[in-house]
Amino acid sequence: MSKVLIAQDLTRHYEVSRGFLKGHATVKALNGVSFELAAGKTLAVVGESGCGKSTLARSLTMIEQPTSGHLTIDGVDIATAGSTTLKQMRSKVQMVFQNPYASLNPRKQIGTVLDEPLLINTGLSKAERTDKVKAIMAKVGLRPEHFHRYPHMFSGGQRQRVAIARAMILNPKIVVADEPVSALDVSIQAQILNLFMDLQQEFKIAYVFISHNLSVVEHVADDVMVMYLGSTVEYGASKKLYSRPLHPYTQALLSATPAIREEDRRQQIKIQGELPSPLNPPSGCAFHKRCPFAVERCKQEVPLLRPFDERMVACHRVEEINA
Repeated sequence: MSKVLIAQDLTRHYEVSRGFLKGHATVKALNGVSFELAAGKTLAVVGESGCGKSTLARSLTMIEQPTSGHLTIDGVDIATAGSTTLKQMRSKVQMVFQNPYASLNPRKQIGTVLDEPLLINTGLSKAERTDKVKAIMAKVGLRPEHFHRYPHMFSGGQRQRVAIARAMILNPKIVVADEPVSALDVSIQAQILNLFMDLQQEFKIAYVFISHNLSVVEHVADDVMVMYLGSTVEYGASKKLYSRPLHPYTQALLSATPAIREEDRRQQIKIQGELPSPLNPPSGCAFHKRCPFAVERCKQEVPLLRPFDERMVACHRVEEINA
């Protein structure tokens, strides 16, 4: 199966001021992230706030250039591409944002919002663009009379359908969905997720699905990448990861996921302390100060992402913990 997205040792660092006469510090928001994504598949990226999920989304959508590493989208290395190539490639990667109201221009009718990407990126006539807009509106469950309405006239679920239509209208290869259902009612979340999956099946679009909700991820993802403080701690097939999480951080995340049925509930693992500051990350394994299995080696040596049980895990003691 062809890979539409390949990231190799992707990094994104920021120089920030520490204050008056204190110099600058480097925040390693992304620190050597590697993964692959095939057409028609979904990669879920999970982790606590501050782990680098949104920075990864900005790099994938070419809003920001990576500091180093390689990011290949549809055969083109974005990390080293020039401005002309980036402009051509941007239509192949689209984004659906968390807040559907904030991501839509309140002064523009929905028809105009959906027409804009076609106006900028294609040479279609006005009539052809209008036909295409109405066709994509029908695909996402919007009626023809919605064409002349403004964003404030829609419900949250309808606004997210508009955002999805805008992302899909250029027939992208990849869609990055950053918490696309977290701002919606639970009853609407299932409808939007089903819409994502129906569109993926029809158009063979690859999704990078960023979420805090591990219950949602389990149903939509083919592969899952768990991030902690800018690095990948576990990466592999969704079914494998959910049936037997290997990294202590992944185990703790899944144990905190609420479940209605008693047989689905896991024994809760409590993580001590707070997420360390990215301005002053701990030495060795970034998770060692909160890990119940940490030993002296964890404090001194950074664990490499290595294969174990048909996936990739960054933990010195993964064999002992999962013996």
